[in-house]
This record gives sequence, structure tokens and C-alpha cells, in this order.
Amino acid sequence: MPDSPSPDTDAPSHRQPLRWLVIVATIGLMAVLLPLYGALMWAGIVALVFRPVQRALSHRWGGRRGLAAAATLSGVGLVVVLPLLAMVVSLAREGAQLAQSVQSGQIDVLAMMQRTFNALPSPLADLLEHFGIGNVEDLQQRVEASAGRVAQFFAGHVATVGQSTLSFVVDLFVGAYVAFFLLRDGDALSARWWAAMPLAEADKRELRRSVATVVRATVKGNLVVALVQGALGGLALMALGMPAALLAGAVMAVLSLLPAVGAALVWLPIALYLLATGATWQGLALIAFGTLVIGLIDNLLRPILVGRDTRLPDWVVLVTTLGGIAWIGVNGFVIGPLLATICLAAWELYTRRRQPAA
Repeated sequence: MPDSPSPDTDAPSHRQPLRWLVIVATIGLMAVLLPLYGALMWAGIVALVFRPVQRALSHRWGGRRGLAAAATLSGVGLVVVLPLLAMVVSLAREGAQLAQSVQSGQIDVLAMMQRTFNALPSPLADLLEHFGIGNVEDLQQRVEASAGRVAQFFAGHVATVGQSTLSFVVDLFVGAYVAFFLLRDGDALSARWWAAMPLAEADKRELRRSVATVVRATVKGNLVVALVQGALGGLALMALGMPAALLAGAVMAVLSLLPAVGAALVWLPIALYLLATGATWQGLALIAFGTLVIGLIDNLLRPILVGRDTRLPDWVVLVTTLGGIAWIGVNGFVIGPLLATICLAAWELYTRRRQPAA
């Protein structure tokens, strides 16, 4: 005869304190883990994105999940983390050199702006003058002052990035450590997590599919597309002989996370400057390359990398990405769209449950 639940422990008077205990304990745990939220978030993302690799290796090696997780994590470090760190250091150095060149006058910002203003049509020049932007000398002073601050910022952070601060080392260790166990035991942990959710099984499957889709789309899709667009944009600027092409390509990669506008916020003003200063074929070539190559990367690569699952509308992605970055920094480009997905999925499930059955 199966054991029946004890009347004492199953009574409503006992369930309510237990709920409060779960809530208080969960809030306390979140407060403890909050300083490491970035490392834990990226550990979860690595486990989610690279779990198919771990499963394939585990199957090939006779179910040795730990060895497969270690091999997968090592591959992520060699292919993703180390090149990313090297790129960050290079960008910091190039940014510092560019700012110092502007501040010292090696790059004559005044002459560049003067040529640009001279090439502008009279109505547009008068409009800029009306808003106080037409004074080239004043603009130069602002640019040089900003360049000095940027140079100090980059110079102060090159050593930090190169030597790896204690905080960075701790985050990297914690992220790798947690990612290993999530890769090894992810299926069991995920099953226990979703089993504890107080939702119907159909709702759990719907919510899990939505969350997994948006995380993969944001990281595997948006991030890879951004890197490709930034690399192509940097190579195009390098071919045209533009200074700080690597830095401009990195800025394009970051802005490519924003739909609709993205990398055009960088290459289009540069192309217009080239046209305004008489470099007509260079400007036209950059516009053609930006429109026909960089601009089409999103439409060509995203379906391949992400699939044709339902995505958030572009305007929702744009707003939640900007809001997430403004809220918590660079990690917000993942958390913003993820929270939007969970919110919309929850409202959809709630609305569906309230509708009477047909």
C-alpha cells in the first residue's frame, strides 16, 4: 500500500509557511550570488549553446560526460575566450594610440572638419551654425578634450586587461567551473528545475522553448552576426586606408547588436565624410559594400545560425537591448531580450488559460 502524505505536513496551515521559507531562501540565495551574476549567466549560456557538442562527444566516448564536458569547455576557451582577450587588448591599445594622435595633433581633426564643413551645402551649413555646430575651432577643442579623456581611460585599462585583475580572474574561474558542471549535469539539473516550476506541463514546454530560442538567437545568432559584420566593416575600412580600422570594426560589431540601424551608424558617416572631402569613389565603394554586403549579412546568416523559429519584433529587441545595456552594462544585451521573451510568453500563456475552451 503506497504511503499517504501525513495530514500534519500536508495541511494548508503548514504549506503556507513552507512557501514563505522557499521565497525567503531563494531571495537570500540570489543576494549571495548577485556579485557573480555575470559569470553565472555566461556559464549558463555556454552550457546551453555548446550542450549539443558535449552530448555528441559523450555519445562518441561511451557516455563519459565529465570528459566530454572538459573537452567542450577547453575548446570554448581556445576558440572563443583567448582570441577575445587578445582582441580586447589590441583594441585598447589602438584606441589609446588614436586618442593620443588626435590630442598631439598627428591627426588634424580641425582640417578634417574644415574640409567637411566647406563641402556642405549652404542651407545645411547655416542650419549647423544655427545650432552652434558650425564653429570648427570650438568643435576641435571639444574633440581634443574628449580625446584626452579617452586616452587616459584606455591607458588606465590596458594594464588592467593585460594583467587580469583579481575580479576578472575570479569571474573567469567561477564561470568555467560552473559551466563544466552545467555541461556535465545540465540535463538532470534542467529536469529538476522545470519539475519544481508550478506550471502545467504544456506551459513548461512552451516557456522552455521560448527561453532556449531567445538565448541561442541572442548569443549564437546576434553575436556571431555582429562579429562578422564588424570584421567585414573593419577590413573594408582598412582597404580604404582609414585610420583605426580595427577600432571602427569593433564599434560596428557592438552596434550590430542593435537591429535596423546597427553597423550603418559607423560606416555611413565615414562614407559621407569621404564623399564630402572629395574621395568620391572611396565613399561610393563604402556605401555599396555597407549596403550590399554588411547590410545583408543579418538576413543571410541569422536563418542559418538560429533557424526560422519565432523571434521578437525588431523594435522590441532594439528597445530591450538598449534598456538592458543601460541597466546593467554589456550583459544587458542578453538579459534585456530574455526578460522581454519571458514576459511576453507568460502573458500569452496567462491569456490562453483565461480564454474559455471552444
